[in-house]
Amino acid sequence: MTESKNRDLLQGTLDLLILKTLGLQPLHGWGIARRIQQLSSDVLQIQQGSLYPALYRLQDRGLLRSEWGQSDEGRQVKVYRLTEAGVQRLADETRSWREASAAVEAILAAS
Repeated sequence: MTESKNRDLLQGTLDLLILKTLGLQPLHGWGIARRIQQLSSDVLQIQQGSLYPALYRLQDRGLLRSEWGQSDEGRQVKVYRLTEAGVQRLADETRSWREASAAVEAILAAS
């Protein structure tokens, strides 16, 4: 996917992707970006310039919390995890995404 298409897609879905990824397991920033890339079969690649502002925004909204931990390489990293409010937002946003996605699919399938 081209960088332009990637940016357009992620503008409205990055928060959901982060919430879902952290719903699977707590991770540090690079780990979040890498996991999204892996789960999307290398189609989605999140740049640091998009990822970290989104993480800070989600944390400011009380959807994430962070704590210092260690990476597999022994470096000190900030590890993010969902709060209870983050778990609820993930459920709400997942429902909304599926509804919107089904509506778009219905329009695309129309002949």
